[in-house]
Amino acid sequence: MPPLPSLSGREVVQFFLRDGWKVARQRGSHIILVKDGHIASLSVPDHKEVAKGTLRGLIRAADLTVDQFIGLKKHR
Repeated sequence: MPPLPSLSGREVVQFFLRDGWKVARQRGSHIILVKDGHIASLSVPDHKEVAKGTLRGLIRAADLTVDQFIGLKKHR
């Protein structure tokens, strides 16, 4: 498993947008993402750097692996 990159909250949102997630709203410093077919929503902190554990939890909640998440970077 490759190591997680250091990403800002907005960069994390861009990765999830490439996977079909959509921005539903922003409340304070958190960006809420939703996706058709998923019961859960993702709450991405809009920080300069998202903590590794938080990022790993978001990836898990999105039903992705770390490899799949990093692969989204290539789909620009």
